[in-house]
Amino acid sequence: MQIELRILRFDPERDQKPHEESYKVEASPMDRVLDLLHKVKYEQDGTLTFRRSCAHGVCGSDAMLINGRNRLACKIRVDQLKGKRITVAPLPGLPVTKDLVVDMDSFFAKFRSVQPYLQPGDPDPERERRQAAEDRAKFDDTTKCILCAACTTSCPSFWAQPSYVGPAAIVNAHRFIFDSRDDAAEARLEILADSDGVWRCRTIFNCTDACPRGIHITQAILEVSSKIVEHHA
Repeated sequence: MQIELRILRFDPERDQKPHEESYKVEASPMDRVLDLLHKVKYEQDGTLTFRRSCAHGVCGSDAMLINGRNRLACKIRVDQLKGKRITVAPLPGLPVTKDLVVDMDSFFAKFRSVQPYLQPGDPDPERERRQAAEDRAKFDDTTKCILCAACTTSCPSFWAQPSYVGPAAIVNAHRFIFDSRDDAAEARLEILADSDGVWRCRTIFNCTDACPRGIHITQAILEVSSKIVEHHA
């Protein structure tokens, strides 16, 4: 079948504002949007710019707005989009570098701000740090984050207030706050208790719907919120 691929493009060296360009692409139902983007770049317009790496839904680099929803181009197929016209645009809420590439610096700065790494309080053991299965289960879901930014850039609270730390950062804080081997939960809770932390969440569930890994993001945010209340009680 022939698909019309409508791509929102922007080249800062020649464009004053983003504009849409249309491409006709031959596709099969099982082709992914990433396959269509490759066909455009390799066969029609080599100037088209987008990020991609593993192409298997693990690296998170090809997150973009596809038919009005944040998705990974390497995971969503033509048959899932149910139509012969597909629109593609960069992730909303972040500065556009070129075409479908956005500047992720502020996103990763917020990720780093929540101290997303293990900080044990005791000396290093001779062997591994053991953990019970039930303790591991408390944060298993939030270990799945691939930092694609699909959740944060789907959040109206982030659109309204870009200083909001965002769902992805809270998810990665959750992963360590609830880790029984970690001793820095209180520091992270203080970071997330400020005006740009968890309290900006309005439980709209856009983040959960956008997550390509199926993480229960809103639930994780509420668990962190409850932990902050408990900490300050």
